[in-house]
Amino acid sequence: MAKYLLLKHYRGAPAPVNNVPMDRWTPEEISAHVQYMNDFAARLEKSGEFVDGQALAPEGSWVRYDGEGRPPVTDGPFAETKDLIAGWMVIDVDSHERAVELAGELSAAPGAGGRPIHEWLEVRPFLGAKADTTECTFK
Repeated sequence: MAKYLLLKHYRGAPAPVNNVPMDRWTPEEISAHVQYMNDFAARLEKSGEFVDGQALAPEGSWVRYDGEGRPPVTDGPFAETKDLIAGWMVIDVDSHERAVELAGELSAAPGAGGRPIHEWLEVRPFLGAKADTTECTFK
């Protein structure tokens, strides 16, 4: 088994097919999307492949150590992660192929108009994991 991070981006990835920003979705569309995500996670919990997952709030700040006796520095000239990362899921699966298969399913979460988003998800193995990271394509 190897752990993978399925990373959902707000921006920075190629545009999804159903490219309507979530802040323009109806409350019903948001509820359907969240329900899809919860159902997906519950199914993976039953199969033993789910480790954890969270949606992220838009608030946040950057913090860094700025030397002994000095207060931490917040914010700075960095890309705002809160604008880039929407959420994540950690899975523990038998192969890279299975991680890609699950990411493909997660990509189909409903969005505006109830249609699948077909968003791009980043699939990253945990450092030190014995993962085959060769390209996989599913049709």
